[in-house]
Amino acid sequence: MDKVLEHLGDMKLELGPVSPGRGNWQYTTDTNGILWLVLDRDGTGTNTISQDVIRELSDLIAQAEANPPKALVIRSAKPGGFAAGADIGSFDAMTDNGAADLLKQGHAVMDRIAALPFPTICVVHGAALGAGFELALACDIRIAVEGASFGFPEVKLGLHPGLGGTFRLPALIDATEALTLMLTGKTAHTAEAKSLGIADVVVQERHVAAAVLAAATGKIKEREGGGVKAGVLLLKPARSLAAGQMRREAAKHALKEHYPAPYALIDMWETHGDDPEAMQKAEIASFAALLKTETSKNLRRAFFLRQSLKDTEKGEDGIAHVHVVGAGAMGGSIAAWAALKGKTVTLGDIATDALGKAVAQAESICKQAHLSAIQTRDTLDRMMPDPRGYGIARADLVIEAAPENAELKEQIYADLGKRMKSGAILATNTSSLQLKQLVGSVKHPGKFAGLHFFNPVEKMELVEVVAHEATDAKVIRRLASFCGAIGKLPVQVTDYPGFLVNRALTPYLMEAMVLMDEGIDKEVIDSAAIRFGMPMGPVALADQIGLDIALHTAESLKGTLDKPMAEISEALRKKVEKGETGKKAGQGFYDWWEGKPRLDTDEPGPDDMTDRLILPILDACVVCLREGVARNADDVDAAMIFATGFAPFRGGPMHYARTRGAKDICARLDAFAKTYGPRFEPDEGWSTFE
Repeated sequence: MDKVLEHLGDMKLELGPVSPGRGNWQYTTDTNGILWLVLDRDGTGTNTISQDVIRELSDLIAQAEANPPKALVIRSAKPGGFAAGADIGSFDAMTDNGAADLLKQGHAVMDRIAALPFPTICVVHGAALGAGFELALACDIRIAVEGASFGFPEVKLGLHPGLGGTFRLPALIDATEALTLMLTGKTAHTAEAKSLGIADVVVQERHVAAAVLAAATGKIKEREGGGVKAGVLLLKPARSLAAGQMRREAAKHALKEHYPAPYALIDMWETHGDDPEAMQKAEIASFAALLKTETSKNLRRAFFLRQSLKDTEKGEDGIAHVHVVGAGAMGGSIAAWAALKGKTVTLGDIATDALGKAVAQAESICKQAHLSAIQTRDTLDRMMPDPRGYGIARADLVIEAAPENAELKEQIYADLGKRMKSGAILATNTSSLQLKQLVGSVKHPGKFAGLHFFNPVEKMELVEVVAHEATDAKVIRRLASFCGAIGKLPVQVTDYPGFLVNRALTPYLMEAMVLMDEGIDKEVIDSAAIRFGMPMGPVALADQIGLDIALHTAESLKGTLDKPMAEISEALRKKVEKGETGKKAGQGFYDWWEGKPRLDTDEPGPDDMTDRLILPILDACVVCLREGVARNADDVDAAMIFATGFAPFRGGPMHYARTRGAKDICARLDAFAKTYGPRFEPDEGWSTFE
């Protein structure tokens, strides 16, 4: 029971016996007659709400119903948090075995908790997500430990809450705020959770026991939902008006045919928002139906692709001290993120003003990550500006993030070779230069690799871990583990022009430029990509990346690929020459001075435009598979989803290709090659693609 005690606060307890046959739950009754149910999912470091967890909880609730305690507390024994939601691995089995019936069983347990005649209290530390959040909502009072967070990420799986969240959260807090959380999948961190009314009280861990006792004795009152706005939203006309606004907002981010779950949730609330019992029945039926959709199946596939990349992170990285060379936007962000995640970091640059900007950037990243003042201070203490490069000699990993200039990088490597300690790894963040171009200047080629982060570092999950011919396999494993240690997803690739992501993305961007040269409006081009399911269109994406970077990458690839690429647009060159390099300059193909411009239109383009944009991505991915750049098709799908946002509801480019069929894709590419030129000729790898 030591692990349980670790998270029960400072109250002196008289321990009860561990309930036999209920391996996911442990329980005890304290000296005040309060029953503590402690979730400790067997065999994992993270709690999920599985069928076994619900079944065992049902038995424990039955005991409490038979012998009522003074109060009941539910919390987690896992140091990492309360519960990460439902067991997603069981969703396919749920569909096969009657999802609606299984959901009804779960609802019955939640309803029994809500109906208990004594106070029920949920103590949340870390994240309470999905079904974990719904378990907390079934309780009368929620005590949040500093740093706690609450959210419904189901929409990211093509679903909505399925264990009572659709009616319990709107009954607790402002209904439109509740729907917004469910529709966006966003997380409410401690302060916001308290402000919204999700958390009744926020305490430090050492005060949990006192807060529980206060709740058990009526000193913390159960929140009552309501107010004037809540009363108004019980009226159908008011809900219909709000629902219409929600649908319009949802349509800005996702089309109904691509992501049906948000629209199903809005429809349910509009129809049954004044009747919790009817809402419960509708929630069960809707969740069961959504489980069967291709959207949900493919989004769950994306979830498991993420897990497969995380599996490559396992193991100690042996990297405590990181030195970053170059305090530009990328280098500064890499340094800040590594420091935020607990690494000791020194950041070198010959320009002291760049170091100052990097520190300010680090503060901003800490704020975005919802760090407390103390956590921000600790992060900044771990990130030390180092203009003279004293940290190089102590670093276990040196990351070079200098401009994309081979001669400059070679000079840096020659200097580093004299100063790095034995056994240290040197990694380059280059995005467009091949490692074979750079390795000649490296003192220890076996300890040289690529760590290609994507911009912005603090938001982009994926990192390409790049091996050249002489890279030691142990170095790649350590770098993958390092990515895991700083909360990134490593995809292992081999040295190739553009590596994997840029090799696949650049033809897409360049084809958009060709379409503009043909006279098609940029908004029409971008809208076609968005309708396909991309998070933004290729023209806007080029502006976001930086037109200078897009041009440099295209030029680098054009000179190294066997297959021809689209001619580089003169309009792109002229934009770069004028300094109109995209969002960072305030002006690119779009005007960014006054914030995000309008990026879409309903105006249709040519019938073949979407395929002209998307099929080059698929063909480039097949090239990368044939050339052994990626380990397998799943890694390709994961990389393109998590680095570029490639239509997750389609399961990734290779999964989409399988679904559509290689024969159909090749026929389309052949037709394009006859009309538009040899850049569309299908790669020979399609002949063996399955």
